[in-house]
Amino acid sequence: MFNVDATLIVIALLLIMVFAGIHVAAALGTAAIVGLWMVFGDFNQMIFFIGSTAYEALRDYVFAVVPMFMLMGEFISRSGAADDIFNGINNSLKRIPGRLAHATVLGNAIFAFVTGTSLAAATAFTRIAYPQMARQGYDRSFALGSIAGSACLGMLIPPSLFMIVWGILTEQSIGVLFFAGVMPGFLLAGLMIVFIFAVGIVRPELLGEGARARALSADVTTRPVDTGEVAIGTSRPLISFVGIAFVIVFVLGGIWVGWFTPTEGAGVGAVVGLVLGLAKGMKLRDIYDAVLSVGYTSVPIMILLFTAQLYSRMLALAGVGVAVQDTFVGTGFGPLGIFLMMVATWFVMGMVIDSVSIMLLTVPIFAPLAVTLGYDPVAFALMGILAIEAGILTPPFGLLVYAVKAVSPDKETTMGEVFMGATPYWVMILMVMMAVYFVPEIATWFPKQML
Repeated sequence: MFNVDATLIVIALLLIMVFAGIHVAAALGTAAIVGLWMVFGDFNQMIFFIGSTAYEALRDYVFAVVPMFMLMGEFISRSGAADDIFNGINNSLKRIPGRLAHATVLGNAIFAFVTGTSLAAATAFTRIAYPQMARQGYDRSFALGSIAGSACLGMLIPPSLFMIVWGILTEQSIGVLFFAGVMPGFLLAGLMIVFIFAVGIVRPELLGEGARARALSADVTTRPVDTGEVAIGTSRPLISFVGIAFVIVFVLGGIWVGWFTPTEGAGVGAVVGLVLGLAKGMKLRDIYDAVLSVGYTSVPIMILLFTAQLYSRMLALAGVGVAVQDTFVGTGFGPLGIFLMMVATWFVMGMVIDSVSIMLLTVPIFAPLAVTLGYDPVAFALMGILAIEAGILTPPFGLLVYAVKAVSPDKETTMGEVFMGATPYWVMILMVMMAVYFVPEIATWFPKQML
């Protein structure tokens, strides 16, 4: 059995490897093997445990959810649907100040229903929305910050990759987590819309209003901006809106009302995404590239999930999780204080590693601790996802900010400008997180009504 020293060795070994730059999957697997060796002290027994964990973990039907939803999002993204969504919303908001920023938020909210990742939305809308914002005289920091901030909706509104990974790690219903993300997602989108309206009243020059903005717009138009867009086929906005509406109503709605399991819904969504892509003019090469891209992304995630399962089972078997929980509870900070310690941990880790890896490292310990403290597991899942999502906007290594900076057609853009513009959205994410903390029904009410 484990003792305190062995517990510290395993945790220290894991953290050293992660911060040394070793891939998280290798770090999790190595730490788990060392821990299992300390528990069993027998090589054959340890190998049997690893093999049984791999068999039990990877044969689970739910693991197909990740690549299938990713494939659905990849097909729809490559079809040019994001361009159509943005332009359609933008054209319908002609009389509203700051309509390009509003269109970016609303476009991200709709696009979130089919992508499941923030990075895809951030890169797509940087290429689509930013050139138009620049031509209209938007402040560069505000424009790019609104793109990075609103892209966070992709991890909150279903089908979210974060929710799928969280559900697999904690053995919670992925469908319930999908339901739980709807109201917080709409609340966050609403806060973003209100913020942009407020900026339009207090600082209209940031939204391309006024003489200064017109001068900026004239200057920008003298310097052509390469949008970086790659068009596939002809533009057919109606097909895009109908296709995405069908995904939301039939695929996600089918999961919600019980027609499909999340895995079956993901498969149906991938087929719908393929049909939409073909209708928008995708070629065989585009389909091949989409499948290949999903393979490159999803296979490492599968390996990560297996090593995370092994790590989680080692923690449970050795009592490491209980020891860490006792340490947190022994601080005497109470439920709120311990939750804030978790959030601080997520923020610090968000500065150096990606969000999925953060979940794999911390959720096996934090989720049982939250249940011990009396938190509703569904509400805690949403609070954790919001906190981790805020981490990818946190300096100095916010992943979303780097993605926006990398694809920005304006090469004069600095990291500081994007971080500054994204800060209000970071605050809004934390506001929604605390709202769920004090009013868990924001996350739990909708799943209870639908089930």
